Amino acid sequence: MWRSGRLLLVLLLTSPLVQAQRNDLGEGPWLFNTYSPAGKIKVSVVTRGFSNPFGMAFLPNGDILIAEAAGKLRVIHDRKLLPNAVNGIPAVAKGATAGLMDVVLHPDFSKNRLVYLTYVKAGKPPSGEDYYSTMALARGRLNDDETALSDVKDIFVADAWSAVKGGFGSRLRFAPDGKLFMSSPFRRDFVNPQNPHSDISKLLRLNDDGSIPSDNPFVGNKDYLPEIWTIGHRAIEGIAYNPLTGDLWASEHGPQGGDEINIIRKRGNYGWPLVSFGRDYDGSRVSQVPVKEGMLLPYVIWVPSIATTGLMFYTGEKFPQWKNNVFVGGLMRGRIPGTGHIERIEFNADGEQKRESLLEELHQRVRDVQQGPDGLLYVLTEEKNGALLVIEPAQ
Repeated sequence: MWRSGRLLLVLLLTSPLVQAQRNDLGEGPWLFNTYSPAGKIKVSVVTRGFSNPFGMAFLPNGDILIAEAAGKLRVIHDRKLLPNAVNGIPAVAKGATAGLMDVVLHPDFSKNRLVYLTYVKAGKPPSGEDYYSTMALARGRLNDDETALSDVKDIFVADAWSAVKGGFGSRLRFAPDGKLFMSSPFRRDFVNPQNPHSDISKLLRLNDDGSIPSDNPFVGNKDYLPEIWTIGHRAIEGIAYNPLTGDLWASEHGPQGGDEINIIRKRGNYGWPLVSFGRDYDGSRVSQVPVKEGMLLPYVIWVPSIATTGLMFYTGEKFPQWKNNVFVGGLMRGRIPGTGHIERIEFNADGEQKRESLLEELHQRVRDVQQGPDGLLYVLTEEKNGALLVIEPAQ
């Protein structure tokens, strides 16, 4: 009887359902078939031990910076996570979906060593509430041994103050012209995304020193904040340039349905929350209409949602069959735990052609996906014991 009970317990603990609920990632590597000419892929753990990682940046020497939501900037060297975090990080306000967010390098990092971070900043509004937070952009100089940032300061603080202890995501991407795009946080209100005097739910465009570019679309317009590039987003968690068209694309994290990929147009209004293809978390409709005159339609939608995160176009040589395909991370499918994955999307001249889910067997929340300098795909899992995975051809 004892042996039968023990066997039953072992079978239960190793069942796919229980493994998915526990979000346990095995040792790997894993081999998976794909429905593309790329065939079988190999997925391996580069390293693990991160606390809810959000963003990553590849250094010229092969090291990788990882931003943890808990407020630490970590270094991967020679496929190992160094034990000590980088010193000099600003004080980060922590809470649900709050903390240190994205990390990017200056385009001339090899010369100036400049690193940019977005993080949730605590403070007090003029009205004097006990707790308030917003999203800030900080810049610092990484020393040669990668142990500390110096000359760290906030170069831009978003006008997105809220009593909510949450950041709800922020992404950074440098444009080819050296300007910096920053997505601002989503808040649980249905007013400020369409409010041109608020940075909430906007895509912002800045100079590399945090100042406002003179050619931003609303500079000189007293009805808009000058840093705004586009409005009406819910929560942009991925930004990438289409290598074929040069257009900027953004993945937008919706509620229960209504995740989107948008093609970003200067001064565009993307509708949230006046139009949406999704429902809110209680099941109610966000909007009674998905389309409205003057508001731009998404290029790709998900219903139900996959909780979209990082976004990239593949441009490397290791997977020639995936050239110019879009990859987007997902935390879960249809609000079901243990269903995180990445999606690969093919497009033709008329739009979306094929869509494929990858890595769902690992039951991990995927926060970011990026192409490394080696042409391989790197996947950041957002778990309490998060990991960096690498995808390569199986041959």
